[in-house]
Amino acid sequence: MPHTVHAGRGTTMISRPVAQLLTGLGVTRSHSRQETSNGNPCSEDRFKTVKYSGDFPERFGSLQHARGWCDGLLTCYNHEYRQSAIGLHTQASVHFGTADLVRRQWAITLAQAYVARPERFGRRPQPPALPTAVWIKEPRPKTEPEKQNSWPQTPSAYRSGGWPGRTGFLIG
Repeated sequence: MPHTVHAGRGTTMISRPVAQLLTGLGVTRSHSRQETSNGNPCSEDRFKTVKYSGDFPERFGSLQHARGWCDGLLTCYNHEYRQSAIGLHTQASVHFGTADLVRRQWAITLAQAYVARPERFGRRPQPPALPTAVWIKEPRPKTEPEKQNSWPQTPSAYRSGGWPGRTGFLIG
């Protein structure tokens, strides 16, 4: 039996009967994502893409049907879907190193469109910049915990009774 269950914030997991059951079993509920997750953010991102795609079938007729549907979805996701986090490029373009070339060609096309019909634009259009780093879940910078100075620093402090206001703390 697990010691902790990620409960989310759904109505079922925050309901009183489920909360009482988990408490009775000694299971702790976590309502936020763990700091060090053993999940795979890439898989989670793809799952969300599958979940919210408009044509997810109610049931798959066979394993081949499921594989074929997923192949089509992931081909579209990797080669056609333009993501704002990567400057409106496709994952394939960034992965295969063609994003800079595509961006330069895009800038030429936008410049030609501006010259041809400047009244369509409020300002000279530019393609989005490519980011220097992209994260699904960016790790927080690790910080050192502050050093605690609760113990006396010198041996004489131990012999004299320890901390101010305390008595009877003697060593040796």
